[in-house]
Amino acid sequence: MTCGIYTLANDVVYDQLIALLNSIATNVSPDFPVCVIPYDNRMSKVVAEIERRPSNVTLFSDGEALDRWEQFAADIWQHHPTAYDVWNLRGVSGVNRMGMHRRFCAFDGPFERYIYLDADTLVLGDIEPILAPLDQVDWVVYDFQYKDPTHVFNVHSPQLNAVFSDEQLDKIFCAGMYAAKRGVFSREQLAWLLEQLKTEADVLYINGPDQAIVNYMVLKLGLNIRNLSKCLPANQVTGCCATSSHFERQNHYLVDDGKRLTYLHYIGIGSRFFARLCTGENLDFPYRDLFLHYRYLDSPDQRPVFQGKPRSIVDQESLAKRFMKRLKSRFKPALRR
Repeated sequence: MTCGIYTLANDVVYDQLIALLNSIATNVSPDFPVCVIPYDNRMSKVVAEIERRPSNVTLFSDGEALDRWEQFAADIWQHHPTAYDVWNLRGVSGVNRMGMHRRFCAFDGPFERYIYLDADTLVLGDIEPILAPLDQVDWVVYDFQYKDPTHVFNVHSPQLNAVFSDEQLDKIFCAGMYAAKRGVFSREQLAWLLEQLKTEADVLYINGPDQAIVNYMVLKLGLNIRNLSKCLPANQVTGCCATSSHFERQNHYLVDDGKRLTYLHYIGIGSRFFARLCTGENLDFPYRDLFLHYRYLDSPDQRPVFQGKPRSIVDQESLAKRFMKRLKSRFKPALRR
């Protein structure tokens, strides 16, 4: 049975992709199969990186599958009552973050069992505990997204509690990491889901379109989900997000209260900050030295040497948000018209 890891990337996340691939080679196996799904056509650097890697790292090249899953997403969002209007106001043409929906290609890709990982992730520990439960269940996750449904579904939709029970909503997950099996969704099931979404699309969260859809699919079909953050003994559970500041570094991995993390997701840290850091700008964000270690593991001579005191990206983000808030306030009358 073939097992592997999928990720989604383009040249915008080139530095993060290299770090992820190096972390897999180090902490899983240098031979473990990895398939990179193209986010869009900006792929020249990524393709060159894959070509220089061993043959276990491949590029997903099934154009028919890419087109089919993009069409699946477009068919869903055309039924949402406000999505296209909101996206158009933001200057988005078509479906917001369409490339993110391409992760769905893994559902009928080459691996019979797989883990999907966002490119802004480092694998730091044994992944077998994530893959092994697929003997008993359909879907495996390891996160705490269930505590915050606001980034998965439209919690203000009057339909939400009619579509999903509280018990179902307690099973939501982050789409940045999950394990599943090839063929988990049949063509008949996908057609049925599209039919349901003609009247239920309002429950989807438009700012995380792919995450909303995959959660809807899994919950609506009643797949058997195992969330390791709930199922593992309490003394084995760890966090996974870079927003948690209490992880301690040991060698080239992290521990949470003495327990080794399986993976670290740099969620909320924009790809532009990784790119600027790698060009030598002395930016500071959580666990940046761990990222730099894996990014330049094979090319330590290219690792940037920083001068002076690092500048926190938190301050820059706050400044940008304050500016955008003032800008929106200034032009609000025009938007109303």
